[in-house]
Amino acid sequence: MSEPAIVLDNVSMMFNLNKEKIDNLKEYIIKFFKGQLNFSEFWALRDISFTVEKGERLGILGFNGAGKSTLLKVIAGVMKPTTGTVKREGVLAPLLELGAGFDMNYSGRENIFLYGATMGYSRKYIQSKYDEILSFCELENFIEAPVKNYSSGMRARLGFAIATAVDPEILIVDEVLSVGDAKFRIKSEAKIQSMFDKGVTVLFVSHNTDQVRRLCNNAIILDHGRIIASGTADEVCEIYEEMIHNSKK
Repeated sequence: MSEPAIVLDNVSMMFNLNKEKIDNLKEYIIKFFKGQLNFSEFWALRDISFTVEKGERLGILGFNGAGKSTLLKVIAGVMKPTTGTVKREGVLAPLLELGAGFDMNYSGRENIFLYGATMGYSRKYIQSKYDEILSFCELENFIEAPVKNYSSGMRARLGFAIATAVDPEILIVDEVLSVGDAKFRIKSEAKIQSMFDKGVTVLFVSHNTDQVRRLCNNAIILDHGRIIASGTADEVCEIYEEMIHNSKK
């Protein structure tokens, strides 16, 4: 009997949204101390419960704003849920918002170590993977330049190379198979596929049902922060395609 890699139990995530526009920090502080700040509750996730077995590949589908990225951040530990619990077993590699942790004034080389540290890798480990990271992102000629001079594609390539320079037991993928140009997209998908082939547990967000069918065993659909369908990848993709068709009427 397989062991669970991820278990979510009644997970909900609430954000406070400011009801009025505040143009600067001074105005915010004044209103804060006067008790004049008004917020509305926004529940990005409501009562999410599911289990992902070790080696399972779960596709996560849903329209924009459904809560997919918030769900992945909660599972990755980037956010703490308002209620409920998340349990994970194994080394986790989150491919979320690639390059978001870079310091724009540091060079690409310096950011390899900085970004690696934010992902929990030791300096010694990153040093052992440095040449591999540099070769994969194909930025040898720019690695000493400040990252602020990189294009968004170059930053994403560097972030992808760092994030995949590990042998994870759980891989969280949020629409990163579209990183870079066509050549690099083929390279990045092949890299992720090689990780899949090693039997890692995968959470994969995509709007592409063909990708979900090809890469995943099972899937769920999120709608306004709730799970509205779950089952095999084929079953759930069929439901999602019908939702897309109905939304265009």
